[in-house]
Amino acid sequence: MAQFIRVQSIEPLDPPMMRVHFTNGEQRDLNLAAYIASGDIFEQVRNDALFFRSAQVEGGTITWPNGADIDPDVLYYDGTPPWAQEDAITTRQSHH
Repeated sequence: MAQFIRVQSIEPLDPPMMRVHFTNGEQRDLNLAAYIASGDIFEQVRNDALFFRSAQVEGGTITWPNGADIDPDVLYYDGTPPWAQEDAITTRQSHH
């Protein structure tokens, strides 16, 4: 069974950049703009640099004090995680 890769630690950089350390030892500087671009819960994350930097790691992902978070699979796989891609392929195939 595949081991889930989660966020181990973070270093907020200049918004919307975040240095993310994953549980498999990888470190990446990620541009979070696409992930925080919409949704009321991300409004403060988008518009307040101090609040952006208040991010913490909880449950293996990036979270903010207002309850906003980003799916760790989406962070690691840069968008759509493999399991969601497989679901989309299966869904498309079943509609033919």
